[in-house]
Amino acid sequence: MTAIEYTAEPGTPVHEYIAAHRDKLRTVLGERGAILLRGFEVGGVDGFDGVVHAFSSSAPLRYAERSSPRSTIKGQVYTSTDYPADEEIFLHNENSYQAAWPRTLYFYCIEPAHTRGATPLADIREVHRAIDPAVREEFVRRGGWSVVRNFHADFGVPWQEAFNTTDRDAVVAYCRGKGITAEWRPDGGLRTTATRAAAHTHPASGEEVWFNHATFWHITSLAPEVQEGLREIFPDEDLPTNTYFGDGEPIPDETVAHLRAAYRSASTRFDWQRDDVLIVDNMLAAHGREPFTGPRKIAVAMAELSDPTAA
Repeated sequence: MTAIEYTAEPGTPVHEYIAAHRDKLRTVLGERGAILLRGFEVGGVDGFDGVVHAFSSSAPLRYAERSSPRSTIKGQVYTSTDYPADEEIFLHNENSYQAAWPRTLYFYCIEPAHTRGATPLADIREVHRAIDPAVREEFVRRGGWSVVRNFHADFGVPWQEAFNTTDRDAVVAYCRGKGITAEWRPDGGLRTTATRAAAHTHPASGEEVWFNHATFWHITSLAPEVQEGLREIFPDEDLPTNTYFGDGEPIPDETVAHLRAAYRSASTRFDWQRDDVLIVDNMLAAHGREPFTGPRKIAVAMAELSDPTAA
C-alpha cells in the first residue's frame, strides 16, 4: 500500500487545505487507505491536534487498554510506541484486540530518523487475499483468535497503566463489559483473555479485511533472542502476550510464518520528512515501524471510534 501524497506550496496552512478539500481527502482515504500531507505548515503539536479536529470533526480518542509504552505529548496526542530503536515493530492494526477501535489514525513527524525509521503500510484487503483460504477458514472454524496477556509486577506495561486505574474491581467491570476474561493471579498479577474475529467487513466498502493482532502478538513474531529470553523467564502460559485460535488451541508456528509473509508481501514504505502528516484508515491499512538511528519523534493520535456492537 502506498499513501497518496498531497504536497503544498511552502507556507500553506494544513488546516486551510483540509477545510477546502476535506470531502475529496476523505473519499480517497476510504478508497486507498492512507494519505500523506507533505510540505504544509502544521503548527507543531497544537496544529497537529487541530488536524484531527478538522479532518475527523471530533476530538482525538484516549489511549485505552494500553498494550505498549507511550508517553503523552499533550492532551490525547501521544508518542509512537516507546520501543527500542534497534527493533522492528511488526505490522498491525491499532487496537484490533479490543471490542471497539479507532477508525482513523494520525501520525505527525516532529523529527525524522537519521536512517530508516519508516512506518510501513500494508493493505489488509491484500493481506486477506494473500492468506491461504484453508488458513482463513481454520480461524473461522475455531472461533477466531484470542490473546492472553499476563501483567507481571516489574515487567512490561503494568495493569494499572493498561487500564488507567488502580482499582481491581474497576478492571474486572471494564473487562466484563468488553468481552474479556480477567483472572487475578496469586502473586498479585493479572491474566486477561480476549477472543475476537480474525477478519472483518469494512463498514464503508463492504470488503473483507484481515484485522487482528494474531500475528503481531504471537511469540514467534519477536526477534529470536527476545523469544529465547522470554521463554527462559516464563512458561508459555505466563508469557506477557501470546496468541491462540479462538478455541484456545495453539496457532502453529508455520501458520504464523505464512501470515507474516502475507503482511510483508502487501507492504510498502516511505521515509519521513519533518512536518509530514500521515492519515490512515485503520480498517484498510496495517502499520509498523522499522528500526532506526537518530532522534525520530513521531506523534500519534486516534479518532472516530468504531464499535461493531453499537446498534
